Amino acid sequence: MGFSDELWDAGAGIYDRVRAHPFLTGLSDGTLPHGAFRHFVVQDAHYLRGYARALAVLAARAPTEADTVMFSQHAAGAIAAEQEMHAELADALGLSTADAGVVPVAPTTTAYTSYLLATCHGGSFAEGLGAVLPCYWIYARVGEALLEGSSPDPLYARWIATYGGEEFQAVVDAVLAVTDRVGPTLGDVERARVREHYVTTCRYEWMFWDAAWRQEEWPV
Repeated sequence: MGFSDELWDAGAGIYDRVRAHPFLTGLSDGTLPHGAFRHFVVQDAHYLRGYARALAVLAARAPTEADTVMFSQHAAGAIAAEQEMHAELADALGLSTADAGVVPVAPTTTAYTSYLLATCHGGSFAEGLGAVLPCYWIYARVGEALLEGSSPDPLYARWIATYGGEEFQAVVDAVLAVTDRVGPTLGDVERARVREHYVTTCRYEWMFWDAAWRQEEWPV
């Protein structure tokens, strides 16, 4: 069993909770309120800016030149997704780029990106890899699971096609290959830390969907 299998098993119960969340079941059957999806799109744009920075730190700390190139490309790709796909979705939801930009970063988004950046800056390369992996992998698994049935809502179908498509799956497979290459080089203590970071950000993935469902705002 590869290290990625070990990590997936550690977070499998959380993934099951993600798949059962009303945000995703509503995305699939078309009943998700557009207000909740609008919140998701805006917060995901904020999130991807932080995620791109975390990936850039990971690229700088990568053990091989090939890994540095790959994570640098992924960091740039996260910014491109924020600028392109999210702009299209926001426009379809009647939300201008300017309006989206002034929406405050929500509590869960702030907490998640802060955790990613702290781990990538303060931990080892492997720890940072464990922290960024759920965003890749859970999105790919959710997209794959929803792709066959898609959604009767064209906006939701567009999102599902992006993350369920072969292009994104290939990106995730490349990151999993790095994970399985790095895993056997880790001692027991570092391996446990990587697993802890992975499970924590799996939890943040569920929390992010839930925050969108609740259209979370700062309470004070």
